[in-house]
Amino acid sequence: MRFLYFRPRLLFSSSSLFQTKLFINGAFLTSSKAQTIPVLNPATETLLAEVQEATSEDVDLAVRSAKNALPIWSSASPSTRANCLFKLSEIMTTEADNLAWIEAQNTGKPYKIARRNDLSGAINMFKYYAGYADKLHGQTIPISSDFLCFTKPEPVGVCGQILPWNFPLSGLAAKIAPALIAGCTVVLKPAELTPLSALYLAKFFNEAGFPAGAINIINGYGNNTGECLIKHPLVNKVSFTGSTDVGLHIMKNCHVNGLKKVSLELGGKSPLIVLDDADVDFAVKQAQGGNFYNSGQICIAGSRVFVQESIYETFVKKSIEAIQKRVVGDPFDKKTELGPLMSEKQRSRYLYYVKKGVDEGAKLLVGGKKIDGKKGFFVEPTIFANVSDEMTIAKEEIFGPVMSILKFKTIEEVLRRANQTQYGLAGGVITKSLEKALEVVNGLKCGTVWVNCYGVFESNAPFGGVKNSGVGKEHGEAGIKEYLDWKTVIIKQK
Repeated sequence: MRFLYFRPRLLFSSSSLFQTKLFINGAFLTSSKAQTIPVLNPATETLLAEVQEATSEDVDLAVRSAKNALPIWSSASPSTRANCLFKLSEIMTTEADNLAWIEAQNTGKPYKIARRNDLSGAINMFKYYAGYADKLHGQTIPISSDFLCFTKPEPVGVCGQILPWNFPLSGLAAKIAPALIAGCTVVLKPAELTPLSALYLAKFFNEAGFPAGAINIINGYGNNTGECLIKHPLVNKVSFTGSTDVGLHIMKNCHVNGLKKVSLELGGKSPLIVLDDADVDFAVKQAQGGNFYNSGQICIAGSRVFVQESIYETFVKKSIEAIQKRVVGDPFDKKTELGPLMSEKQRSRYLYYVKKGVDEGAKLLVGGKKIDGKKGFFVEPTIFANVSDEMTIAKEEIFGPVMSILKFKTIEEVLRRANQTQYGLAGGVITKSLEKALEVVNGLKCGTVWVNCYGVFESNAPFGGVKNSGVGKEHGEAGIKEYLDWKTVIIKQK
């Protein structure tokens, strides 16, 4: 693979764009104890900003602001709520260059990808849910003729939402858009590593027409700020995206001050199954996109690539050829396909799993090292062959650019092996046979299956996992139902 060394330059903006305070009750505030969190650029290891860290007092203020705004926002007409979301999407379109620049600086992902994918996805999410505002309704249910029975949806209430660091803007949109259109109010905690795009967007909440307190943004670490948020007695629902271990902790601990609704989008170890009738060049392209997009820092990564034995060697050979053409480096260079990992912690994690793979007998075909010589948490995209199911790299989520290629004989065999995991987030199959594709679709135990594609997301297509990959859904009608309670009304007519 090729590496383009980072050449820092500001294409559209400057560090003056970075907002660093807490956004509570419609205003930017300093932390009650003036605590700060350093935010780095992972491509240069330089300090971008120091953002205010919310204390327990700040969390309480944000939650109470959301509680006070709840009757105002939940009673607003559907058209009012829709207009606010539409207005915010229009502002995001106007500010797209700045938002993408911030996203690339803060996450290290290529600017062209942040602009084309992350921004457009977030904008479309707000537009989609804005259009849903006047389509939330209950049902009339026939019971005894003496009674009228109907159901009505009502907002859950105050929602505590916690974002991951890999997709700050699109993750924000997927959480706050359905909550707001349902009539809920929000206290959002971005990841401590990547808070800058959420804080920049907060500058425009008032302009978009949201009442003070409807949306609050608090910065902080999970074990302090996040813990206070999930346990707060006035929070009615918790939504979290991140690791399975943290998700399990949240599920166990958020109910100490009363039961809450919970939705969790957690880890994965997704299988991508390549059948022997597939076009090998196409399959290689899909597999590498499914593994190396966002430098492999994606929960749905198809990191277990099962290849049918008759085309296995060809697939391996072509995979090596393809990976050597991929460009790693400067997020602002148009040729760059992979930026750095998010932090030194993530790079150390990557190196740990590479060593595990080698030590346990997998064949390291290409990559496996950090890229030295310049600042930044850069690593080589990596491919292992001769991987077996019991190896650590085939069982644990790596969250980095590491592909494992495994050999199989029959569909029955590969489905059994693919399902032998604690995870169930996603999977995929590459084949020219509709019959075989449907056999795999029906046999995989996961939330999403892609056929002859991988990693395709749309605002109206529900997303979420099974088993230890989470509970609940985001996107689509299923996503908005996570923020609604349903009330049954029975009226005696005679």
